[in-house]
Amino acid sequence: MSEVHAARRSQLRDRCAAAGEAAVLVSRPANIRYLAGASPAGAALLLGPGGPAGPVGDVLLCPRPPSGDLAEGQVAGDLRVRVLPAGSTDAAAAAAGLAASAGAELLAVEEHDLSVTRHRALGAAAPHVRLADLSRAVEQQRLVKDEEEIACLRIAAEIADQALGELLESILVGRTERHLALELERRLVDHGADGPAFPTSVGTGPNSGVPGHPPSDRRVEEGDFLSVCLGADYRGYHCELGRTFVIGTSPARWQIELYEVVFAAQRAGREALAPTVEYRAVDRAARQVLEAAGHGGGLPRWTGHGVGLEIHEDPELSPTAMGKLDACVPVTVGPGVHLPGRGGVRIDDTLVVRPEADGGPELLTITTKELLAL
Repeated sequence: MSEVHAARRSQLRDRCAAAGEAAVLVSRPANIRYLAGASPAGAALLLGPGGPAGPVGDVLLCPRPPSGDLAEGQVAGDLRVRVLPAGSTDAAAAAAGLAASAGAELLAVEEHDLSVTRHRALGAAAPHVRLADLSRAVEQQRLVKDEEEIACLRIAAEIADQALGELLESILVGRTERHLALELERRLVDHGADGPAFPTSVGTGPNSGVPGHPPSDRRVEEGDFLSVCLGADYRGYHCELGRTFVIGTSPARWQIELYEVVFAAQRAGREALAPTVEYRAVDRAARQVLEAAGHGGGLPRWTGHGVGLEIHEDPELSPTAMGKLDACVPVTVGPGVHLPGRGGVRIDDTLVVRPEADGGPELLTITTKELLAL
């Protein structure tokens, strides 16, 4: 993978050079991992003036030596690692000072990742270097995934499917939302995840269908909707899986009708995924199904979003989002409806945008979307 990471850094360097920025400082952890292969806690990545052959080259500065564990990632073999002296805590400020000592006159930094205090610290460390905004250049570069990245997402989805499938085979009545969430997160790790991609959400009865519902001590009861949203983090890549079930043998009529509406909306969103389709068109495809059924009020502000080294990445599939999909962009499609005091339904998948010639969108999370009575 060293060649891959070197190529990514070269692409970023070329983009910055075209804008007249001779050196680049990357501080956002996910961006560091994308470019360096690993993101040790507190690290900063400097692409020094003059490129890899320049006086500094490409350097990963760390408060302590990289651990090399899977959760942190493996540092690319072509990258220099500099461990800061004891007592030095801000790798970004140290990187700015290193760029200044190498003769950089202009340094591109990720202003959206820096606090005002930290931005001032960079200026103090390199008082004669002009700081420019790198903006979200790395995030835009991360948007389209290569096949190795998609392979990691595919494994993360398989792990999430396995964890949920095993839970559904157990006895659920009488157990708390919190207990079920903890068990799901344990099963994710048992199946090879580095950890959960985000805090697992479990909602029962009136709590079901609430986006991001934090698990409570409410116990599962007969007749409840049970909604679950979980994801696995595998080698830094995150997936998302959401499903809703009924506890008991015979769902109520209102539960069947609500489920069918949300299922239709989710299917419309999935089927809208294709290269060159506008982000907001995907949201509209799902949202208009819910609105036509009388559930337009109180809907979440988006239908889905990108995933990768972070669980929430570009693009955002929302009514106001600008831009069009590309091939090999992984996204979630997860519409839902919550009826206050009664409960609700959410169905959420992770997919990869593919052209029709390649079979259309690739579904990564394959747990059944049939309304199961457990």
